[in-house]
Amino acid sequence: MRKILIVGAGHAGLHLAHGLLTEGYDVTVITGQSSMEIRSGKPSISQFTFPTALEYERKFELDFWSALSPQIREQKLALFQEGTPVTSIRGRSHPGNGYAVAVDRRVKMADWLEFFEDRGGKVVIHGVTVTDLDYFSRMFELIIVAVGHGELGQLFDHDTSRFSGTRPRALAQAYAYDLWPPHEGESENIGWFGVTEEAGNVMLVPILTQEGPAHNLLLVDKKGGPMDAWPDRPGPEEQLRRMKDLMRQYAPDFFERAKDARLVDGRSTLIEDLTPQVRNPVGRLPSGGLAVGMADVVVTMDPFVGQSWNNSTRCAEAYLESIIEHGDKPFDEAFMVRAFDRFWEFGRDNQIWAEFASTMVEQALPEHIMNVVGAAVQYQEVADRWIQGWDCPSDFKHWMFDPEVARSYIADVRAHNAG
Repeated sequence: MRKILIVGAGHAGLHLAHGLLTEGYDVTVITGQSSMEIRSGKPSISQFTFPTALEYERKFELDFWSALSPQIREQKLALFQEGTPVTSIRGRSHPGNGYAVAVDRRVKMADWLEFFEDRGGKVVIHGVTVTDLDYFSRMFELIIVAVGHGELGQLFDHDTSRFSGTRPRALAQAYAYDLWPPHEGESENIGWFGVTEEAGNVMLVPILTQEGPAHNLLLVDKKGGPMDAWPDRPGPEEQLRRMKDLMRQYAPDFFERAKDARLVDGRSTLIEDLTPQVRNPVGRLPSGGLAVGMADVVVTMDPFVGQSWNNSTRCAEAYLESIIEHGDKPFDEAFMVRAFDRFWEFGRDNQIWAEFASTMVEQALPEHIMNVVGAAVQYQEVADRWIQGWDCPSDFKHWMFDPEVARSYIADVRAHNAG
């Protein structure tokens, strides 16, 4: 039985840990926080679990919350200029009966960690240094680093050959009750996304928190932008007040829904800086041993698109398949690079989508993209495909990003609807 160590009890690491345990591997998870400490800690940037990722979770009986969570079957993207919505795209989250969910990370990771231990997985509660990893490299056949902050993140160099569009982002997030309903004709659990011309981006989505269903409000802007209003790190109530003021100015539709919002509790807010980037997946330890990074450790997404957990799930699945197929062969550097490359087929497309979606109004959009936007407003099937692409962003290159393909697709849609 091959011995594998996973450092970090985050989304990717725990998904992989459960998968490896199911396949009969000897898996140890080491984490600096117990499940109780995770539950009582500060929130993290909220993410979606899209329909395909939910199916991956169900494979390992990890979907604990769908019956309790708001089921997001519809999403809307609005573009604002000078506080006025000029374009709105609304589509279904899944072509059939599927849906997305958003769950407070504190709930999800604590439950998964406890379930892993209940299933017989080994859990060690302890902080980890590079020196510790060096020692562990003599005890385990494979070390997977699934937490990228602090000293461990420095093991993995930036890889500008894969992605060079780093843009520091400032974000503010709040979990809130008492939002006004969405617009008439929209489903109760619709997700709202707003892209503003003058400032940053806004996300307003239903979420399951520790206190039950609520809404997650997220503002994202470039560092120094109008929505980067947090240098003094205000307290929770002041932060929510400023968030409302920013929405009133740049995205009034969002403000109208959130004007009476109140925080879920005293641990409902988050202020954070983040820089999207890609790193080399292989880290070298002082004595020559190797560790492989995964998910957020090596691919950091723009938070506006809510794709981090999608990346985490796909990375965990790619690594699981790679480990199983590798058999009894040594987990050398070539294996680690191949495992990452297997994930990067999805991760690259997701990163391209995230960069496009989060900077739409910061650039002059090419004609074929403008035609796609217009068609998405006019034709429901185009809007649905746009929204469903969030589940698998690789689809966008097959109909949106290439000029000739986009023109052909839109022409086919128009011909079909004219017939």
